[in-house]
Amino acid sequence: MAVKICEVEKKSPAARAGIKAGDTLVKIGDNEIVDVLDYRFYQNDEKLTLTVLRKNGKEKVYKIKKGEYDELGLLFDSYLMDEQHSCRNKCIFCFIDQLPHGMRDTLYFKDDDSRLSFLFGNYITLTNLTEHEIGRIIKMHISPVNISVHTTNPELRCKMMNNRFAGEKLEIIKRLDDAGIKMNFQLVLVPGYNDGAELEKTLRDLSGYRNAQCIASVPVGLTKYRDGLTKITPFGAETSKRVIEITEKVNKECEERLGAKLCFAADEFYLKAGIPIPPAEHYGDFHQLDNGVGMWSLFEKEANDALSDMEEPACEKRICCATGVAAYPLIKATVDKAGNKWHNLKCNVYEIRNDFFGEKITVAGLLTGGDIIAQLRGKDIGDILLVPSNMLRFERDLFLDSVSVAEVEKELGVEIKIIEPDGYSFVEALASF
Repeated sequence: MAVKICEVEKKSPAARAGIKAGDTLVKIGDNEIVDVLDYRFYQNDEKLTLTVLRKNGKEKVYKIKKGEYDELGLLFDSYLMDEQHSCRNKCIFCFIDQLPHGMRDTLYFKDDDSRLSFLFGNYITLTNLTEHEIGRIIKMHISPVNISVHTTNPELRCKMMNNRFAGEKLEIIKRLDDAGIKMNFQLVLVPGYNDGAELEKTLRDLSGYRNAQCIASVPVGLTKYRDGLTKITPFGAETSKRVIEITEKVNKECEERLGAKLCFAADEFYLKAGIPIPPAEHYGDFHQLDNGVGMWSLFEKEANDALSDMEEPACEKRICCATGVAAYPLIKATVDKAGNKWHNLKCNVYEIRNDFFGEKITVAGLLTGGDIIAQLRGKDIGDILLVPSNMLRFERDLFLDSVSVAEVEKELGVEIKIIEPDGYSFVEALASF
């Protein structure tokens, strides 16, 4: 398979060699170029031989010299250079299956793409991997690979993922481990399915791999749009407490055997159980922040460090913060600390209930513009509304319900400032705007 070149950057090694937009890249050296991973891996050498199919249909070979790791300068129609790989599973807990109708088309796409695992940290189930892709991961030593395992019980994995091949695909983990590929594992826990004894077994199985880097357990997310789907009971205080107890039990075994923690429960389990979240040092290198593992403690540490470093704002601030039900106590406590130190800071923190997806969804990243408008209208919101970037799509212009930042500003009569969802950025925003 070859890929068409849509643009050649000016003065780049490829441009100097004479490669043109509209040409097709066939090979680098003896290696066929199928997608972005092939291109990025094989372009790194200082001396390259590129086989290109010209627009006139003739094949031409170019010899290029460049700095090691310098970009060749070729651009393609899409970042991946071919179609994104979609998920073939029908998991009983799939969040996308619980979305209402009428949202942006892109939100309904289920990705299960090993390239996105390497490039952006996405999680893959292994059910989509071909032998070519497994071999390529091993050959290129792509590491770490992020894997959605859920359970190491083959029959249960097939049942939970509604894929008859899901169980046998677990053997890929051993192949990657034998090849020295670092792995982060994700377990979406569903009460009555893969918690309890099944969870304990899975944690022990996965922590037995030499190249296991981190195992994160996260609670199933349940929206109000589950008509016709598998009946699932949400985690409560006792079942969440049991997850934490099992995680800590296996972690003690890991520390005795390996001298390090490998297993972590998402912050949400601690909040549901009413158990204090461990301090930041508990989480090591924070391998699974995107899964809500250690996010609370890291935010708190960053915010405290920032408060100790920053000077009081020069003038009075009238700011408002919107956050989810889960993060509200943390954000409120941080604002209170800032207010005690900076007496000219006036900041209201509002807990936004998720009416769009349902009250069981409590994370800030899944709040919508419509809920923010409805619940802040008529409130004292000051001059500026702080919104974390994870509420918005990549372009930072639309919320999940396709309500724009500009619409929220107009409806509430306030200026929105988008900030990164970390403690330092939050405190910096309180002091700056």
